[in-house]
Amino acid sequence: MAHKTASRAKAKKTASTSTKLFILDTNVLLHDPTSVYRFEEHDVFLPIMTLEELDDHKKGMSEVSRNARQVTRTLDEIVSSHTEAIEQGIALFGPSRKLASGRLFLQTEAISNDLPTGLPTAKADNQILAVVIHLQRLNPDRAVILVSKDINMRIKACALGLEAQDYFNDKVLEDTDLLYTGILELPASFWDRHGQGMESWKRESRTLYRVSGPLCPKLLVNEFLYQEGEQPFYAIVRAVSGKTAQFETLTDYTHPKNGVWGITARNREQNFALNLLMDPEIDFVTLLGQAGTGKTLLTLAAALTQVLDTKLYTEIIMTRVTVPVGEDIGFLPGTEEEKMGPWMGALEDNLEVLNHTDETGGEWGRAATHDLIRHRIKIKSLNFMRGRTFLNKFLIIDEAQNLTPKQMKTLITRAGPGTKVVCMGNIAQIDTPYLTEGSSGLTYVVDRFKGWEHSGHVTLQRGERSRLADHAAEVL
Repeated sequence: MAHKTASRAKAKKTASTSTKLFILDTNVLLHDPTSVYRFEEHDVFLPIMTLEELDDHKKGMSEVSRNARQVTRTLDEIVSSHTEAIEQGIALFGPSRKLASGRLFLQTEAISNDLPTGLPTAKADNQILAVVIHLQRLNPDRAVILVSKDINMRIKACALGLEAQDYFNDKVLEDTDLLYTGILELPASFWDRHGQGMESWKRESRTLYRVSGPLCPKLLVNEFLYQEGEQPFYAIVRAVSGKTAQFETLTDYTHPKNGVWGITARNREQNFALNLLMDPEIDFVTLLGQAGTGKTLLTLAAALTQVLDTKLYTEIIMTRVTVPVGEDIGFLPGTEEEKMGPWMGALEDNLEVLNHTDETGGEWGRAATHDLIRHRIKIKSLNFMRGRTFLNKFLIIDEAQNLTPKQMKTLITRAGPGTKVVCMGNIAQIDTPYLTEGSSGLTYVVDRFKGWEHSGHVTLQRGERSRLADHAAEVL
């Protein structure tokens, strides 16, 4: 009997040492309010200073303040469900709806400050580090890890010999080079291996192909395929079923007769992008690319054509993150549209280009056209998007790389029947703290929407601004 008890105690000790103890920094909770449930079988520890900092952030109408209040409500739900001594930790299995099987520990005692001399003890970050040092001494056989979105905090922890990690749960990809580009070059041997038993037929002005072969299961719906050579081949995947796939040839927007609001595609990727933007069956389009690849110009040209010429949509709504201010646009004078004006320079620049495509109307004609166009474009702030529903609108989300996955969800779910949503951005230019290329909302939607029959994505490669801009992008 004694042997059984000893072996049980040994097993319990092994189980507790195999699970890790994660200490959460405040910015992790503010970034993802449900982060306490994201550590599976491992235990989570919240220092008293983390709770103190949460309290400082709860007032206000910003995204951070909303997250702080949500975290507080989540913690209240966890603590109120617990009836035993809080020092033993609170089981997360019930409150997390079986998502986490670890325990949540709250700091219940004063912890002696064992920081090196010279580090100010009043600073919140340093007090959290002192808690990590204390827990590491208490649990010598267990991995004690600080989780923080703050790079400086992680560097400081490493300098003190502590283990520190970024919060990885919201990362879609570790390496953004693996991000779906929406484009695939067909190998030279493609038709030899997939040409047997191929069917082809015409639908309106396009040709459709049905092919079978080993590459077909790897293809995604609405992925673009190309093969350069004497007879270039450009197509889009329309359906995939097992080892069979159906392709459809594209409209050639590089030809002036297919110009969109006077704009023609200057390269292969722009042609692919216009095929998505002009397709009424595609409800959601994402365009990635460096500055000068033509994302905004192509999108506006397609939007104006479908709003003013074909009347497929009633108006254009454009929005973007006002990162320099961060939270509020209230300090600027004027209406919502006028307040957003300083951030909409890109819109005005592109409208100027589009307006000059009409050479016949003269100066007066161009001015009248510009007024007509501006009347059909509404500029909205992200701050007032909650609760809205857009019917038959062409919604453009610019600089989408600065949105979190949660903000992106809030925006895309505004779309009502007949609305098309276009997200544009450059994940190499993220201005928001705590967002990285891997955790940006733009990366998130590109990865989650790939392969859906009503969405498409293109990564634009070549800059088309000017020889000066192209050279600067290469050498600077």
